[in-house]
Amino acid sequence: MATVATRVCLRRTLILAPLLLSAMFDEQPIVRARFVLDFPRKTKSCSFAVEIPVAGGSFAYLRVELGDVAAFVAAANLILETVIGTAAVARAWTSYLASLVNRPVSALRVHVPSFGEGYDELDPIASAVILATAIMAMLSTKGSSRFNWVASTVHLLVLAFIIVAGFVHAKPCNLTPFVPYGVPGVFRSAAVVYFAYSGFDSIANMAEETKNPSRDIPLGLIGSMSVITAIYCTMALTLTMMQPYTAIDRSAAYSVAFAAVGMRWMQYVVAVGALKGMTTVLLVGALGNARYATHIARSHIIPPVFALVHPKTGTPIHATALITGASACVAFLSSLDVLASLLSISTLFIFVMIATALLVRRYHARGVTSRAHGRLLAALVLAIVGSSAGIAACWGSAPERWTGYAALVPVWAAATLGVQLLLPVARVPTKWGVPLVPWLPSLSIATNIFLMGSLGASAFVRFGVCTAVMLLYYVLVGLHATYDVAHEEEDDAAADEKAAAATDVEKSGAGDAGR
Repeated sequence: MATVATRVCLRRTLILAPLLLSAMFDEQPIVRARFVLDFPRKTKSCSFAVEIPVAGGSFAYLRVELGDVAAFVAAANLILETVIGTAAVARAWTSYLASLVNRPVSALRVHVPSFGEGYDELDPIASAVILATAIMAMLSTKGSSRFNWVASTVHLLVLAFIIVAGFVHAKPCNLTPFVPYGVPGVFRSAAVVYFAYSGFDSIANMAEETKNPSRDIPLGLIGSMSVITAIYCTMALTLTMMQPYTAIDRSAAYSVAFAAVGMRWMQYVVAVGALKGMTTVLLVGALGNARYATHIARSHIIPPVFALVHPKTGTPIHATALITGASACVAFLSSLDVLASLLSISTLFIFVMIATALLVRRYHARGVTSRAHGRLLAALVLAIVGSSAGIAACWGSAPERWTGYAALVPVWAAATLGVQLLLPVARVPTKWGVPLVPWLPSLSIATNIFLMGSLGASAFVRFGVCTAVMLLYYVLVGLHATYDVAHEEEDDAAADEKAAAATDVEKSGAGDAGR
């Protein structure tokens, strides 16, 4: 499982290292520290995958612990995450194609000045690549798997060559100044860098298919994350030592960097490797992203037609078409900066919910936890979330004022301590579990909300609009569908009980007659 998980993560996320360096708005040498900063927050899914080894990832965990509303919000954000991630990779595909043919990126896109900033460069090539890889994945799963193996091997060799060649031309003086935008710049970029870790939920989603989830999931998730984080940091260090951070190109970072140090031929090697890697990511995404939509459709939160699997190819045609169509539209219209910020805030929000669900799972169990303790848990969790949001707001509005932190940090600490001292533990993990509960989940809530607050107002506006549309759909469609399904299941269960009771009566009557 560890080997397979590492390979899956490499194919899905390895290309995002150079992609993110071109997407971030304030590139600086300390970028590699941000990848390390984002590492610990992924362990929460590991605990749920071990304790609840079912398909569906975050959606399944939140549905068990926080109910259908929270699960739907997570499901909608997961679908949004897959759509935006696919679109972002496809937009970067166009950028590296332009580098390969020695043309500026704008030459391969359609410029429409009347559209707003971030939406004024239409990208038909990105949409075409998404459609082509999805069709390939739907028609031949075996052929796609072979291509993935070859492309992954070539991509890893190219990355190793890029790192070695980059360090040959590295200049330590380019690391000065090390933090040119200060601490606020580090946190703003760390929030965007979270984009790079958006593929790891696929491992937790494979929990149902593993023989030993308590061993395989932690090993696969933490092991693959360690490898990926090391590669991200190494590539970030290579790039920032090759060029001053102010000269890094946002569209094709490594290609332009090698051209600047006199290795113009390397831009073609980089472009070919990047195109192969991104094509692999799109193929794997086309095969795997529909898994979420299929699982969600089985709960009837979205129409169950998306759960249907083609009898010949064995692929979820409708779910794949849903993700592919949405991704192609987004890739056609939106720039990489817009996609990165929206994907980051969506992913951060999901992990706030997962950390909250972890607290609920550890300190609340139906039939075990009293009503008073349940209310106290709700109040303390609200205090943790509220104080974390307040700290983020203080940082965003007036980071130099310490009075807000002096008031809110003790509230967060007291609420977390209250969970530890005032609430009895309802569930103790029998296998692998997150350590330092409630402090680690509470810290995860605080850091994720803090990073969300570092993304800027425009990201919140886009996320707010998307969330409003999601909730409107749930109120008008999803709520009624799940309610009807729940009542059908209750009616079926009642009918089965009546049939069983009638059978028992008949058997007892026959026995009496025989006697």
